[in-house]
Amino acid sequence: MTGDKDRAIGFDTDSPILVMDRLCKNYELGTVELKVLRDIELTINEGDYVAIMGPSGSGKSTLLNMIGCLDRPTSGDYWLGGQNVALLDDDQLSMIRGARIGFIFQSFNLINQLNVVENIEVPMYYQGYSESESAERAIELATMVGLEERLDHRPSELSGGQQQRVAIARALANDPLIILADEPTGNLDSESGAEILKILVDLHKRGKTLIVVTHDEGIAENAGRVVEIFDGRIKRQS
Repeated sequence: MTGDKDRAIGFDTDSPILVMDRLCKNYELGTVELKVLRDIELTINEGDYVAIMGPSGSGKSTLLNMIGCLDRPTSGDYWLGGQNVALLDDDQLSMIRGARIGFIFQSFNLINQLNVVENIEVPMYYQGYSESESAERAIELATMVGLEERLDHRPSELSGGQQQRVAIARALANDPLIILADEPTGNLDSESGAEILKILVDLHKRGKTLIVVTHDEGIAENAGRVVEIFDGRIKRQS
């Protein structure tokens, strides 16, 4: 299924997964132009585990939005799977987000009225999975993140760590090209954060490409690469 999906949206999986070339992002605030990202040069290959770090206001979230096709650059190029997505319209970007990018949020962003399985199924609904296919895959993913005993529980019946596990399983639902996580341990206690860290490490071992914005030194220590951003520029990367 992955290969067919890549071909359908024009992805070349033999290329680096992500290439940013002199990417800039500015915002107009009245008569003032705010330069948030400046000349970003970044290449990420399949299977990389990258931690993006930097102080508040440095441009980390804007960079993650660019990577996740939630916003367009003001200038420069952004190649995702060999395709210059900086040139695509909103509908095309929406299709790519749904099919090839998995999002994990600090605040979980689960639907309170749905149980664990139903929350995981949501992305598959928009990608044309049958009910039986989506249910089977959702249960498989819930089991993978250790929630096999909680399938019928709603978010309000789960701990913060368990809710984040649901969010991780949901991010994996469409077998994404990349997984983006924005402070995935930020709302968790240390024990739950350590459990989420272990799941991220396990996903990396399975070959998943992870890009994580974080202040958590534990995530940075386990990531294969660290990108430090300061005042909208990449200050250092390993």
